[in-house]
Amino acid sequence: MEAVRRQREILDRARSDGRVDVVALANDLGVAPETVRRDLRHLADRGVVQRVHGGAYPVESAGFESDLAARTLSGVSQKRRVAAAAAEHLEGAETIYVDEGFTPQLVAEALRPEGPLTVVTSSLLTATALAGQAGVTVLVLGGRVRGRTMATVDHWATRMLDDLVIDLAFLGANGVSREHGLTTPDPAVAAVKNLVVQRSRRRVFVGVAKKFGVSSFCRFADITDFEALVTDTGLSATEAHRYAALGPQVVRA
Repeated sequence: MEAVRRQREILDRARSDGRVDVVALANDLGVAPETVRRDLRHLADRGVVQRVHGGAYPVESAGFESDLAARTLSGVSQKRRVAAAAAEHLEGAETIYVDEGFTPQLVAEALRPEGPLTVVTSSLLTATALAGQAGVTVLVLGGRVRGRTMATVDHWATRMLDDLVIDLAFLGANGVSREHGLTTPDPAVAAVKNLVVQRSRRRVFVGVAKKFGVSSFCRFADITDFEALVTDTGLSATEAHRYAALGPQVVRA
C-alpha cells in the first residue's frame, strides 16, 4: 500500500507541476532514487506518465488534461521556435484552420501571409489575437466553449466545418504515436479535429517533443494524413526518421 500511495503522490505532482524530477522526488519522499525510478516505470507501464531523462511528464488522458494556463507557462521559448517553423509551411495558402491550444495560437501569430488570409479557428484566444490584423479575416466556429482550452466543440462547430474546404490546417494533439496516430482526451474535441482533417487539403502537426510516443483516449487522425510534423529537438533523430518513414516530413526546430 505504501508504494501505491507514493505512486499516487508522484502522479498528482506530475499533473500539478507538469513534470517531476527523480532526485527531487527522492528527497521529498524520503526514498532512494532507484525507488522513484521503479515507481515511474510502473506509472509509465500504466500509460499515465512518459519517462524522460531524469524524470517524467504526465500523459494527458480521459481522466486528466492540463489547462491553458499551464500550457502558457511551460516551455514558451521552445514552443515559439516550433511555431515559427510550422508557420513557414503557409506556402501561399489562402484559407487555413488553426487548432485550439497554445502552440497553434503561436503559429497563427507567427504567420506572415503575402496576401489576404482567411483563418478558421475553434480557439477564442486565437481569434482575438488575429482579429485586428490587416488582411486577415477570422471565422470562429460556433458551439460550446470548453473552459479548459477556451475553444468551441460539439455539433454547431462540426456543422460549420462540414460546409468548408480549407487549404491548410495547423493541428495539435495530446499524443502522437506510430501505433495509434494522433489522439486527444475529449471525444468532442476529437470530432472537431477529425472533421478538420477531412475538410483540409494539407495538414501540419505542431507540438513539442513530449507529445511523441504518447497515446491519449480518442484517435482523430493517422500519421499519414500529415505533410509535416513540426516539433523540437527533444525528439531524437532516430525517432524522427521512424515517423518520416510513414510519409510526413519531420521538422525538428
